Amino acid sequence: MRTGAISSTVSKISPSATLAVAERANELKSKGVNVINFAEGEPDFDTPENIKDAANKAMKEGFTKYTAASGIQELKEAICIKLKRDNNIEYNPSQIIVSNGAKQALYNAFLTVCDQGDEVLIPTPCYVSFPEQIKLAGAVPIFIPTKEENNFRITLKELKSKYTPKVKALLLNSPNNPSGSICKEEDLNQIADFLVDKGIWAITDEIYENIIYDNAKHISMASLNQEIKDQTITVNGVSKTYAMTGWRVGYAAGPEEIISAMGKLQGHVTGNVNSIAQKAAIEALIGPQEVVETMREEYARRRDYIVKRINSFKGISCNTPDGAFYIFPNISKLYGTRFGDKIINDEMDVVNYMLDELYIAVVSGKAFHYPDHIRVVFATSMENIKEGLNRIETAINKLKI
Repeated sequence: MRTGAISSTVSKISPSATLAVAERANELKSKGVNVINFAEGEPDFDTPENIKDAANKAMKEGFTKYTAASGIQELKEAICIKLKRDNNIEYNPSQIIVSNGAKQALYNAFLTVCDQGDEVLIPTPCYVSFPEQIKLAGAVPIFIPTKEENNFRITLKELKSKYTPKVKALLLNSPNNPSGSICKEEDLNQIADFLVDKGIWAITDEIYENIIYDNAKHISMASLNQEIKDQTITVNGVSKTYAMTGWRVGYAAGPEEIISAMGKLQGHVTGNVNSIAQKAAIEALIGPQEVVETMREEYARRRDYIVKRINSFKGISCNTPDGAFYIFPNISKLYGTRFGDKIINDEMDVVNYMLDELYIAVVSGKAFHYPDHIRVVFATSMENIKEGLNRIETAINKLKI
């Protein structure tokens, strides 16, 4: 291979930690090992039948060709209806772009608003791809550690502590992956006022908005007032709410000038989202919504069980998430314990112990820029959750000081 064959841009990004753990778990599964996967953030529910029926109808009617790069008009109109209905934000179709998952919508946004050397604020813990996308866009991720005792919620004081004149945007993910925290309305209003005052973009990832618990309320930043709406790019998709991860349909809403530029970029990079998936997404957004509550109730049941069990284990403590389908336990009290001739010195030792000895896949907190924790996904059957927790409890009881 030629020296320097890989560009400096790609060389500086990190591989996805969630995918790396999933690959190791799948390798063990291929050898016949009964691995319980708590690593991948994917609903275990099937896509609802009415959505699959809409896809079948599109295929039978021959809707299998290219579409407009930024999405079909009918889907953009459905997204506008959804945003007004659920989020109290009014947009017109020219302010909407349909992308290949929320990930592409986010990346389009970073590339569109950021110049080389601009800074983007990210509260931590944060999703593994956020900082890497920002780096690929030529910008610099600036991490804002939140406090575990505040349930990992970002505050204006914490945001101000990291502000510099180079800050171009704030990336806000609520409900949060991996902590499940939801921004409080009071904090959101204070942060919005600060962003307007400083002329900072808000890029909001709201992909888990419908998976919330205990009467918590999701509030979209762009719904607060016209000033912050004019500085907000709202990103969402159908993957988590409707169990449509493989369909790859995300979207963004924002000022027409920004959305138009994102569409121009997408036209040169990927072109349109799968035509059939776009038709299915229309049905997801404006068809019957009862299944959303059915799934949410089941997630709530699993959350209550897993949080109670985890907090009963010695050496592990866990906050109760407001939303999403993750818990983010603190495992630092396990450091210094040993199994056999091996000592657990850090969270990676815990992660490796769970996979190699217990055949349980979890992700290190360092991957989310928040050490001394692990992310555990409860978007799996209650049977798997109970078996996995039984294995963890038995193994922890065997650890020696």
